[in-house]
Amino acid sequence: MNSVEVNHLTRNFNDFFAVNDLSFYIPQGEIFGLLGPNGAGKTTTIRVLCGIMLPSSGSVNVLGYDVTRNPNEVKSRIGYMSQKFSLYNDLTPVENITFYASIYGVPKKDRADRVKELIKMADLSGHERQLTRNLSGAWRQRLALACAIVHRPSMIFLDEATAGVDPVSRREFWDLIYDLASEGVSVLATTHYMDEAEYCNTIGMMYQGKLVALASPETLKNNLPGVLVQLECDRPGDVVKLVSGQDGVINTTIHGALVHLTLKDASVETLVKETLAHAKIKIKAWEVIQPSLEDVFLTMVSEQLSTTETPVKQEKRRKA
Repeated sequence: MNSVEVNHLTRNFNDFFAVNDLSFYIPQGEIFGLLGPNGAGKTTTIRVLCGIMLPSSGSVNVLGYDVTRNPNEVKSRIGYMSQKFSLYNDLTPVENITFYASIYGVPKKDRADRVKELIKMADLSGHERQLTRNLSGAWRQRLALACAIVHRPSMIFLDEATAGVDPVSRREFWDLIYDLASEGVSVLATTHYMDEAEYCNTIGMMYQGKLVALASPETLKNNLPGVLVQLECDRPGDVVKLVSGQDGVINTTIHGALVHLTLKDASVETLVKETLAHAKIKIKAWEVIQPSLEDVFLTMVSEQLSTTETPVKQEKRRKA
């Protein structure tokens, strides 16, 4: 059973297409990541899936309900959390969770036990009576998640939910998400943190409203076209200027003091080395490496800008 089914979703504002012909699905209990820069269309996609915004065309089905025909049914059955953390600063964690329990219709007889359960889950014991405004960003994040799942939704939408939180706290937050997924909860998370996408079962890479890739993290990395070379030299900026656009060079990016070159095949390596030698650039290290998701994304975007080919087909997945 799929928790989400999206077919040819388009959302435009006059001549601007914020989302352009998206198709994907999310099986029950899986974590789906929408990855892309600000302005890629991730938030608009989530708003449509949550029933907040109607699609311009295409169909969207969430938990068995058509979002166009039954938006209120969708809203009552999902959990939603954004980077702004919809919390009340003048309330304590207990009061915030209790308030959302009432909003989502949790029976009064169950609320006290549910609040205790979520305070424990969010590791807020000892802080449950503090004002929310005095909590750290990480605690506020976990509290926001607790409020979003107080009614035990089977589908959760996380819109840049880890923005502005330190890496350790982000990892702890994802541990909570894994626990929910193991209980059969489906998750759609948007992020621009490339490392977070590794936590997802499937990734949809978005750019300018379109999906430029759709597969598991490992499939995306293994199917990166060409060869990825990591280069250490004395003039990385000049390397990018010299070889960008050269025949056989798909993409060039600077990573600190290193340069990543995505080449069409191994034969291009010789041509690039000759170009750099002619420019008297000293190569300290040259190594073929396993691509990161950032390398994949940048290459996909580069190809998207130079071709109108359709995005990578979603791979077939089997439930464990």
